[in-house]
Amino acid sequence: MRRTSPFIERLVQGPILCDGGMGTQLYARGISYERCFEQLNLTSPELIKTIHLEYVAAGAEIIETNTFGANRFRLREHGLEEQVHAINRAGAKIAREARELSEQPIFLAGNIGPLGSHLAPLGDITPEEARSAFQEQAAALLESGVDLLIIETITNLEEMREALSAIRGMTDLPIVALMSFDEENTVSSGEEPLLVAQTMQGLGADVVGVNCALGPAGTFSVIEGMSTGSPEHFLLAAQPNAGLPKRVGNRFIYGASPDYFADYARRFLEIGVSLLGGCCGTTPQHIAAMRKVLAEYAPELGTREVTVPKRQPRLETIFERDPESSSGTQTHSTYLSQRLATGHFVVSAEMRPPRSVKFTRFLQNAEYLRDIGVDTINITDNAMARVRMSNVAAARLIQQQVGVETIVHFTPRDRNLMAVQSDLIGAHATDIRNILAVTGDPLPTAIFPTPRASGMSIALVCLPS
Repeated sequence: MRRTSPFIERLVQGPILCDGGMGTQLYARGISYERCFEQLNLTSPELIKTIHLEYVAAGAEIIETNTFGANRFRLREHGLEEQVHAINRAGAKIAREARELSEQPIFLAGNIGPLGSHLAPLGDITPEEARSAFQEQAAALLESGVDLLIIETITNLEEMREALSAIRGMTDLPIVALMSFDEENTVSSGEEPLLVAQTMQGLGADVVGVNCALGPAGTFSVIEGMSTGSPEHFLLAAQPNAGLPKRVGNRFIYGASPDYFADYARRFLEIGVSLLGGCCGTTPQHIAAMRKVLAEYAPELGTREVTVPKRQPRLETIFERDPESSSGTQTHSTYLSQRLATGHFVVSAEMRPPRSVKFTRFLQNAEYLRDIGVDTINITDNAMARVRMSNVAAARLIQQQVGVETIVHFTPRDRNLMAVQSDLIGAHATDIRNILAVTGDPLPTAIFPTPRASGMSIALVCLPS
């Protein structure tokens, strides 16, 4: 029985496009292959976010977290085995921020790669250790709110078996299971495509397929074996690499062009592939070329916009200021004070304003809270002393466009007396009536390490309004 989720519902409507290679994009930006790419989630998050955004701009509807090798065995090679949780959570956080900035209906896929060594008896990893490692990585990704998991580039069916058994027992979220095949169209443990697909589906994979390995032509041959003329048996995925790399000087070059990928995208769609994407060597240009093909194949999906259904606001009475009033004030009490005065239990949910001028997803989240019964939304004021949109402006957007009353946090941390008075007057003028006065998180000392020694007063560390 096929599980349901927003991702699966979208997938059965028509083919969907995933992103392309992460490692080769980092290499192209000067990051050596000897580095731990996953550690960049902690040290260079903006670099990872930029690559995600480039793939979204190219037309990808799924972006995969930069966590391919973020399991304890691969991280141990870099002395980072104690940071499995932190690296995976950071990878998911970066992808989520990229989605918010893009304001596109993107699915976040937690990426899980192979353990990096053979399972016993060919290697040193026992089945119990393998399951534990897969569960450890998956748990961190699931905690971070990914929409699905992609297990990829596994070459041995026993390793895939341990991965699916471990992870399916933890979640009902969709799982895409992708294996890499050799030139004989078998995995390293000897199984052929149809048996591999049947086994993965039987172990709980919602989507099965192929990635990496031999480029589009080799991937197509394997997918043909999986489909066996009946693509309705499986939801199929194909994410080939851009051919085998060639070393030119000190760089590795992949030969398959975006046009070549576009040609094969048509062939994949014709045999029933539901999920397309790229692996090693693919770039945003490859994904953009495939997007054009998908737009021709399913034009209603190529231009489709996912919107949140508009429901009636929960506030039944809207009070407006009397334009003739000389004082410009209102005489009614707030919805919050009315509820409290009548002894009703009040539910308030906290939200942080967006980090940029883009606020579509912020309002969609507010609508969701409204629709599940939240009475009021309280909005933080540059929480953790990190710059975000003014919470007064964010509150006004919610009250105007969502219809939920707000509470704004108000901190004196980065305001002098003039700014305090100015901001409170502005809040009142824009119908913000509920204020939660708090001290606020302290500014990081690294910003002004010795403010007193340099003669600075507290007013000088205020952020510009």
